[in-house]
Amino acid sequence: MADIKLKDLRYLVAVADTRHFGRAAERCFVSQPTLSAQLKKLEQYLGVQLIERQPNNVALTEAGEQIVARARHILAACDEVTTLARAQRDPLAGRLRVALLPTIGPYLLPLVAQPIHRALPHLELHLHEYQTEPMLAKLKSGELDIGILALPVDLEGLEARELYVEPFTVALPAQHRLAKRERLHVDDLEGETLLLLEEGHCLRDQALAVCSRASLGERQDFRATSLETLRQMVATGAGITLLPQLATQGAYGNARGVTVLPFARPVPTRQLGAIWRKSTARRPAIEAVCDLITKRLG
Repeated sequence: MADIKLKDLRYLVAVADTRHFGRAAERCFVSQPTLSAQLKKLEQYLGVQLIERQPNNVALTEAGEQIVARARHILAACDEVTTLARAQRDPLAGRLRVALLPTIGPYLLPLVAQPIHRALPHLELHLHEYQTEPMLAKLKSGELDIGILALPVDLEGLEARELYVEPFTVALPAQHRLAKRERLHVDDLEGETLLLLEEGHCLRDQALAVCSRASLGERQDFRATSLETLRQMVATGAGITLLPQLATQGAYGNARGVTVLPFARPVPTRQLGAIWRKSTARRPAIEAVCDLITKRLG
């Protein structure tokens, strides 16, 4: 086993991710023949085929899939060793891989990116957007350092911290019968057509939970991929939707054809938080980023 090199495992994982030898080679900063030859040597050493090579298709064998899963954990652990050593020198410096939900990132980052940069000038944020399930998987595999998402979630092997609580609002067509109101109760939405995000977005489930007290008919022929699509559909008069408060502020506060109203008390909310691996070596940097977000929005 001592003959297996970490770089060979990185090559294998790159092929698994890209399903393409050329793109995998570019990702690993080597030539395609070099990457291909090293993986052939790895297969010969292990005595098992890892990759199915076809003219227009690259796939992993069953053994390849199992070995890639373990290789990811090995590489993540090695990265943790390097990160831990660097963090001992300056815990608030270096790369921090941050993932946010698509319904959080575009609205939170404009508020906190500059304060974080000013307070932590040596910390390099690598930003990603994922829905909840892939975010959790990438956190557990070591591909991410911190995730910012809606709580609660399954915390097996992870820790969580609440960052802020965000009220929901109602987005209505500007000419809607309720658009002149100052505030709305959930019961006021009885009989309305509800526009929602597609399956996989936790905001979809949250909106359904908020509206469960009223008889709203979800539009069955439409599922949005983003809040901005929802907003544009509301403007056409296709229905109403629920938006998190941050998605109605700043550059998003004056969408043409849309009226946004707050809820009357008790105001429905969602809880936003940060999650990370219990074993992470980036805890000081994570806590510093969380402190800044909470200071700005908590």
